[in-house]
Amino acid sequence: MAKKKEDKRLTKDQAEKKIISLKKDLFNIRFKKINNQVNNSAQYGQIKKSIARLYTTIKNTK
Repeated sequence: MAKKKEDKRLTKDQAEKKIISLKKDLFNIRFKKINNQVNNSAQYGQIKKSIARLYTTIKNTK
């Protein structure tokens, strides 16, 4: 829950940078999932939710 509050405090530029890094992580997890190398399969959904949360933060800061 602490991460959610931290995400709300980010500026627009910081949120965009974090989205880019999360998308890279998501890309890597997709490949690991295909090759059956994923340790935590729920992590994929968590990252997608974090990205959506950051997009909402950016939308509300305008």
